[in-house]
Formats: sequence, structure tokens, C-alpha cells
Amino acid sequence: MEAAISIRRLGPADIATMRSMLAVLGRAFAEPETYTGKQPGEAYLAKLLDSETFVAIAAFDGEQVIGGLAAYVLQKFEQERSEVYIYDLAVAEEHRRLGVATGLIEALREIAVRLGAYVIYVQADYGDDPAIALYARLGAREDVMHFDIEVTPGRAAPGK
Repeated sequence: MEAAISIRRLGPADIATMRSMLAVLGRAFAEPETYTGKQPGEAYLAKLLDSETFVAIAAFDGEQVIGGLAAYVLQKFEQERSEVYIYDLAVAEEHRRLGVATGLIEALREIAVRLGAYVIYVQADYGDDPAIALYARLGAREDVMHFDIEVTPGRAAPGK
């Protein structure tokens, strides 16, 4: 990674930074409305960022947010342990291929250890070759199926 790039976990005082991270995610996924159109209020974001079950990590080039990772800590029921699910991970296009995504995952690894997690897992879409290559380099691949189940039976899943 370039020397000017830094990475840190966001906390409850980082509302503006979280909003900047959401904008980066929206651009990276070509879904700006999803990430910036109906953002939660400050109290909601502060509570979320203060939670031990949610992790937001931002990458910066100087003061500018250039990438982000959002993950959830899931407490397991079969043993006293937890696992961490990477929900979103993206880097601004002009900062890709510089090790930023790897740095974000490495920062999450350190947090996961402190939280007592035994594994971090992430999904990748077929055809997203850069993400698949990154995750394959860092972990073991499992082929699974993913299903969206609507909370109201008989309704189509969002975006379907």
C-alpha cells in the first residue's frame, strides 16, 4: 500500500466518515441510491458504530475516504465463539490494485481476534473475478447457494 493510505475502524463519532464511506460503496457497486438515498439518521449510525456486533472500517488517502468494509459479528449458539461476516467491501476505482482491500481485511482480522471470532467469511458473485481472486488468496473457497427469503410470504424478493 502507498504510504499515504491509512485504515481505521470507525466509531460513534465518525458519522460524516461513515456517510463518505457509504458514498464510496455506492459508486463502487453502481448503486448510489441504495447507499446514499435513504441513509439513517445520526443517532442510528452512532448506535450502530458503537455496537460490538457491527464493524465499519474505512481506508483513507490523506483525509479522503477511498474504501470501506462493513461486517457483522455473529455470536454462535453451538459453542462460545463468534464469526465475522463481511457484508460489503469496496475500494474507489482509482485506488484499486494498491492493496487497499487486503489492508481492510487485515484490519478486520485484528478486530476479529480481539472479539474472539474463529473465522471471517464473505460471499462473492460469479463473474466478480477481482473479488474472487482476492478472497481465494486470503482464504479457502466453499461453493454454497444463497437464497433471499422475503419476510412477507408471496412477495418477490427485492430487485427481482
